[in-house]
Amino acid sequence: MKKYLFFALVVLVSCSPASTQSKSSKKKGKKNENPQPAWLSAKPDEGIYYIGIGHAAKDGQNNYIQEAKKSALEDLVSEIKVNVSSTSVLNQLDNGKEFQEKYQQMIQTTAADDIEEFEQVDVWQDDRNYWVYYRLSKQRYKEIKDEQKRNAVTLGLDFFTKAREAEKNNDPVTSLGFYYQGFRAVEKYLAEPLRIQYNGQDILLTNEIITSMQLLLDKMQLTVAPSQVAVNRIVAQSGQTIVSKVVNKLNQKPISGLPLIANFEKGAGDVFPDYKTGDDGTVKILITKISSRDLEQTVSVKVNLLKFAGDNPSDIYSMVAQKIVAPKGIVNMSVQRPLVFISSSEKSLGQDKANQQVALKVKNYLANAGFEFTGDKLKAELALDVNSISEKGTVSGSIFITYATSVIRVSSVKDSKEIYTATVDRVKGFSLDYERSSQDAYNKLLDSLDTQTLPEMLNAILQ
Repeated sequence: MKKYLFFALVVLVSCSPASTQSKSSKKKGKKNENPQPAWLSAKPDEGIYYIGIGHAAKDGQNNYIQEAKKSALEDLVSEIKVNVSSTSVLNQLDNGKEFQEKYQQMIQTTAADDIEEFEQVDVWQDDRNYWVYYRLSKQRYKEIKDEQKRNAVTLGLDFFTKAREAEKNNDPVTSLGFYYQGFRAVEKYLAEPLRIQYNGQDILLTNEIITSMQLLLDKMQLTVAPSQVAVNRIVAQSGQTIVSKVVNKLNQKPISGLPLIANFEKGAGDVFPDYKTGDDGTVKILITKISSRDLEQTVSVKVNLLKFAGDNPSDIYSMVAQKIVAPKGIVNMSVQRPLVFISSSEKSLGQDKANQQVALKVKNYLANAGFEFTGDKLKAELALDVNSISEKGTVSGSIFITYATSVIRVSSVKDSKEIYTATVDRVKGFSLDYERSSQDAYNKLLDSLDTQTLPEMLNAILQ
C-alpha cells in the first residue's frame, strides 16, 4: 500500500504546473547551434598578420568553397601595399602617378599567384552563405619575398652581365635580348631600388637595365626610303617599294636580325606588321591595302621591343616598353584617288529606264569611298560595267510578280584584267501591275547591294 501511495505522489509532482513551466523554459533557452563568429561582424585587427575574409553565396550551381577561398585570398592581397621609392626606375619613368597606379594594379592582380604559407583560420556557413578566414604572417611573408628578390637579382645580374658582353662584341640584337631577360627577372621589383655592386661600382640594377637598353637603341639609325611617296588607293597599281634600313650610327654597319614593326599612324589600311632585318640591315615594307579616304597618310616603321619577349610579353614589360624611345622612320604617303569609267545599261520589262538606279547606287558608293570618275576611259584606271534588267513573272490572282537581275563587273583598264564580278539574280517584286512590280523588284535589289555585293566589290578593288 505504501508503495502505491509513493508512486501516485511522484506522478502528481511530475504533472504539476511548476514542472511544465520548467520544461517550457528549457525549450525557450535553447542555444543557437550555429552562431556567427566575431570575425564576420568586424575584421580582426592582428598586427602581425595580413587578414583576408572571403565570401560566396550558395546558389546550387557554383563551387562556392573555391569562390570564397579566391575572395579571401584577394582580400588578403589587398592589404599588401606597394610603396614606390623615389630612387626606383618606376619613379624615374613616370612623370605623373598614372604609370605608378597601373603598375600597382598589375602587381596586385598577379600577387595572389605568388602568395605562400597563408593559413585558413576558420570557416562559417549557413544554408545560403559560405565564409572563410585567412591570415598570413607579415614576418614570414617578408622573409619569403626577400628570398625571392635575392634570387631575382642574382638572375637579373647574370643576364645584365651577358648583355654587356654582347654589347662589347658589337652584337646589339643579342644584347637587347639579354637586357630584356634581365628586366623580366626583376620586373616585380620596379618600385624598389635594387642596389648592387657591378665591376666595383654601386648601381641600381633595374635603372641600369632600362638605361642601357635606351643607350643601345640611341646608337641605331633607322631610315625609310623613299620617305615621301605618291600611292594609288589601288595599291596593286602603285608599284611602289618601301625599304627600311637599320645601321649603327657610329660606323654605319648594318644591324641584322633586328625585329621591326610597321603600322599606320595616320589614315588606315593593311600593312604587314612584323619584320626582321636581313644581313644588310634592310627589309621591304609591304602595304597591301589603303582603306582610308585621307589624301595624306603615314606609315611608321620602328624597332619592335615587344618581340624580345616572344609572343606573350607581360603587361609590365609592355607598359615600360612604351616609355623607351625606339628608333623610328616615317613614310609620308600622298594618296591618289582612283579614276573610274562607268558604262551601264538598265532595262525594265525590255524598255530602257529613264533613271539608272543601280549604276547610280554603285557610283555613289564608290564616291563615298574616295573614288573619282571620268568620262574618258583611256584616262581611267578602273572600268565599271553595270547591266540590269527586270522581266515578267507570273500573275497570282491580282498580284503581278517581276524578277530583277543585275550583273556588276570591274576590270583594270591598263591590262583589261577582271578584278571583280557579281550577279544579283532574280530578286522578286510584287504589285498590282507589272510596272509597279518591276520597280518593287529594283528597290529590293538596291537594298541587297549594301549588305554584301558593294562591300565585297570595294574590298576586291583595294587589294
